[in-house]
Amino acid sequence: MNYKQSKIVLLFSVLILVGCGLSPSVVAKPPQQQDLQTTPSVLPTQSNTGNSATLLTYKIEIYDSQVMGASRTYGVSLPPGYEQNPKQSYPVIFLLHGGHGNPTDWFIQNKGQALKTVEQLYSKGKLPPSIIITPDGNDKRGSSPYRDPEYIDGPNGKVSTAVGDELVKVVQSRYRTLTNPDFWAIGGLSSGGWGAINVGLHNLNHFSILFSHSGYFHDKSGPINSPITYIKSIPTPAKKRLRIYLDSGKSDIEEIDEAKKFAKVLNKLTIYNLFRQFPGSHTWQYWREHLSDSLTFVGEQFRFALAHKTNISGVNQNKNTHYN
Repeated sequence: MNYKQSKIVLLFSVLILVGCGLSPSVVAKPPQQQDLQTTPSVLPTQSNTGNSATLLTYKIEIYDSQVMGASRTYGVSLPPGYEQNPKQSYPVIFLLHGGHGNPTDWFIQNKGQALKTVEQLYSKGKLPPSIIITPDGNDKRGSSPYRDPEYIDGPNGKVSTAVGDELVKVVQSRYRTLTNPDFWAIGGLSSGGWGAINVGLHNLNHFSILFSHSGYFHDKSGPINSPITYIKSIPTPAKKRLRIYLDSGKSDIEEIDEAKKFAKVLNKLTIYNLFRQFPGSHTWQYWREHLSDSLTFVGEQFRFALAHKTNISGVNQNKNTHYN
């Protein structure tokens, strides 16, 4: 074929494409691969939250707790662009501390360093900009190295209600939050991992996403505060909305055994869950390394909730996932 013939063939091919209403440079994505952000979204994105490179900060705030009968504190980190976007509302993530802890634990340099992790997830698009809250999980006895905090409504204070209901309402009154429980997550480490699951299960009107690092699921106070037992009694509609993430270090023998048993119960109840085991033990190094895993899961659930709400997802949320 000579040069003139090649030009004729190329012109003819283009005319056919145009006649069919197609462009030779455009390929349609399959529906399941379409970007969620092409649809109207209630979730903030980096494009409308200001400079994604902005370093996050946190504050310790005070409020009067009617439930605990005293002033209580919590830590808060607002997402980038919060002040510049006064009409934008945000998802919320509660991070609970463990034994002998306080609201700064998840933030400070030698412990959680959570804001560094959150900044990385924002920059990679794995977590929508969110309001991060670190409650005070200690009861009326205060913090002690000799005992874990009691994330229950018990003789030392109604901590479960204080964190899971009262503080939620304080946060909703002070900040621009999405109110749907599908955009609220609660998680923690060690006894805070148990606390997050326990508080979440007792406040399902506020939380749908629960996560635990190195937690346990059977508490000495009894079955009402033992998630492995209590979860069997919650209503079926609530079970269908729950999404739960669990992980433990392989050297954390008791905690990983607890997580395996709890994951087995979740699978039997057909509650959506992800259970993972990683090298490591009961240390801040482990929790720092794997906060990104739980928050990536949280980000996926926020986006799933949006997709499910707008009918653009074909994912079956009732399908269990259980990874070793």
